[in-house]
Amino acid sequence: MAEEHSNPLLSLVREQGMIDDLQYEDVLGELKRSGKPVFQIIQDFGLMDADALLQTMANHLGTEVVDIRNANITKEAIAAIPASSAKTYRCLPIEVNGSTLRVVFEDPLNPAHIDELTFVAKKDIQLVVANPTDIQAALDRYYGADMGGEVDEILKQLGGDEKITEEAVAAVEMDDEEMISSLANEAPIVRFVNLVLFQAVKDRASDIHFEPFEDEFRIRYRVDGALYEMSPPPKHLAMPVVSRIKVMANLDISERRLPQDGRINYKLGHKQIDLRVSTLPTAFGESVVLRVLDRSSVNLELENLGFPKYVYDFVNEVILRPNGIFVVTGPTGCGKTTTLYSCLRRVNVIDSKLLTAEDPVEFDIEGIMQVAVNEALGMTFGKALRSFLRQDPDIIMVGEMRDLETAQIAIQASLTGHLVLSTLHTNDAPGAVTRLVDMGTEPFLVSSTLMAVLGQRLVRTICKNCRTPFEPTEQQLALLNLSPHDLGDKAFYYGRGCSTCNDTGYRGRKGIYELLVCSDTIRTMITERAPTVVLRQKAVELGMVTLREDGLRSIFDGDTTIEEVVKYT
Repeated sequence: MAEEHSNPLLSLVREQGMIDDLQYEDVLGELKRSGKPVFQIIQDFGLMDADALLQTMANHLGTEVVDIRNANITKEAIAAIPASSAKTYRCLPIEVNGSTLRVVFEDPLNPAHIDELTFVAKKDIQLVVANPTDIQAALDRYYGADMGGEVDEILKQLGGDEKITEEAVAAVEMDDEEMISSLANEAPIVRFVNLVLFQAVKDRASDIHFEPFEDEFRIRYRVDGALYEMSPPPKHLAMPVVSRIKVMANLDISERRLPQDGRINYKLGHKQIDLRVSTLPTAFGESVVLRVLDRSSVNLELENLGFPKYVYDFVNEVILRPNGIFVVTGPTGCGKTTTLYSCLRRVNVIDSKLLTAEDPVEFDIEGIMQVAVNEALGMTFGKALRSFLRQDPDIIMVGEMRDLETAQIAIQASLTGHLVLSTLHTNDAPGAVTRLVDMGTEPFLVSSTLMAVLGQRLVRTICKNCRTPFEPTEQQLALLNLSPHDLGDKAFYYGRGCSTCNDTGYRGRKGIYELLVCSDTIRTMITERAPTVVLRQKAVELGMVTLREDGLRSIFDGDTTIEEVVKYT
């Protein structure tokens, strides 16, 4: 089994001869399956008890084991590390001795965390070992749960820090690389960026936007599709903060005239968060967007996508066919890739070879060969697909059919006995068919290879905590083309807003879907180049449930609101 999936604690107990190779593989398998801490798995398997594990780590690190449940931890020690850093690095300061700080870490075998903390605390870190479960409880006890006040506090501190202000202004005016680089590594800037990332992940944000304007520097999160603004930092911090992110993503901090793309692997407690970084030069500095890929919160199972039963049954059947094309369509950020990943997970078995071409690869799935498309280097979807056909695959996923070349090779692949899954950017399912023909592919080839198109949208779901029934007005019903007579005893709900959903009334999102199945009638119409409107009418006659109708299902189930469905369909 690949060593990169290993774990420092697991490797240590194997090196010390505490477990054999077979037990090592068992623990590693459980770690990849459940994601539980290795410390816990080793105890669950009855291989070693907690005390023996702690002592092994302490001996290896040349330190001692402490019991923090009964330790008398002073306010001075707690004040030495800010709450955001303590929670980010999962550590607890237990004692201050002059310039030395004694600290326990949930993961004491990670040297990078210790180096970074030395930098934030401006003290020498003396490492001691304690039971990880006690550390979690102590963090809640000493640092509490709310981080909002801390953001304001560090902003005040940064705004009033004359040294940083002077350095930042001078660095921008002189365009001095060394100055900018040292600013990006200043403890308050490091702490501020960590805090922003921590807060965003805690609030389940999908994107974080850093936006410099003429007179201000804005930071916004996208949660459940809507943008929310954070307390804005002082304008002069734009360059140090952006440079800090570029340092974390291994980007060139001296290049500020061209867009750059990178990735940050960020460990937040037990969670491994992947951040996709994109920089864009604007009139007032670089704008940076981080796409948050939280592996622990994405569950790539078809059952969890909220398909209506007929869609679920059809998709399950279509992905087992030996050849043909299945397309998922919708605007950017509507979950198309997640749907395709879930399909791949379902057919990812030992007797099938799966290949994907993606721009970029969002989640690594074991057992699937994933190729990153890079247009700048000439690695296009077309080029990747052409190579795929020589790799003897059974199933191919193409991230997006952008042009005629990609569409033609996908059709070719399907005609030569491969199942092809792909996405298109169109407003609805019938629109995807005409888009393929408009690209220049022959209609008879589209009609003979296309099996179905799934159109989808994501609508925000009402917060369960503050969901309240209400009587819709006639105007609201008119938006859905309904009259009061159509309603019967159906209930409508909205979210009042509470602390759980940050007073938005919404928490989480769910999919609404429309499925266009290519029946013989539809195939004939495709061959005759029927326009989208005519295709749509015929599909509805043949029983296609439109996005709007599926949205009504979600409204009547009490999952979402009239406004959300009207906005997205």
